[in-house]
Amino acid sequence: MPKVKLVILDRDGVINRDSDAYVKSVDEFILIDGSADAIARLCQQGFTVAVATNQSGLARGYFTEQDLEAMHGKMQHAVKKAGGSIATIAYCPHGPNDGCQCRKPLAGLIDQIERSLGVNAEGSIMIGDSLRDLQAGVKKGCLPLLVKTGKGLKTLKQLETTSEAGLEKVPVFDDLSQAVTHIIQHYG
Repeated sequence: MPKVKLVILDRDGVINRDSDAYVKSVDEFILIDGSADAIARLCQQGFTVAVATNQSGLARGYFTEQDLEAMHGKMQHAVKKAGGSIATIAYCPHGPNDGCQCRKPLAGLIDQIERSLGVNAEGSIMIGDSLRDLQAGVKKGCLPLLVKTGKGLKTLKQLETTSEAGLEKVPVFDDLSQAVTHIIQHYG
């Protein structure tokens, strides 16, 4: 599979505001300021952007596939309006105890992205706000980046006490926009 300048993003807490009560509808799907513009900047610098997101709210019955499609449509529209695009969105519809292979921290969503795009994710960048996002990326040989939005501050504390390989010195950014500036400066 060919190498590509690929950036994989978690959704809730990275692109849009997260909620402990789950983001259940298009009305509750609120972009974090600057996230659509940040994705557009990546695209304009030749990066391919993909999203990998756990959506156990489907298994829990909190929202439907149609609700999820509406949320993703809103996200895609905002990114397109800013001048960018999301090449593919991989999501896990399962609950935490369903025994699937796609739920982060497993790497199944990244496997789906590789198949969808016909690329190898090794050496790509994985941006998340939770430890499981970073763990999934590391399993596929991606460079993990942490944002402080969403659950990021809680995750930062977890990183201070982990000795897990690949997570020793994760770069930390205030938000997606700051992370994208770093990516463009160092990997563009």
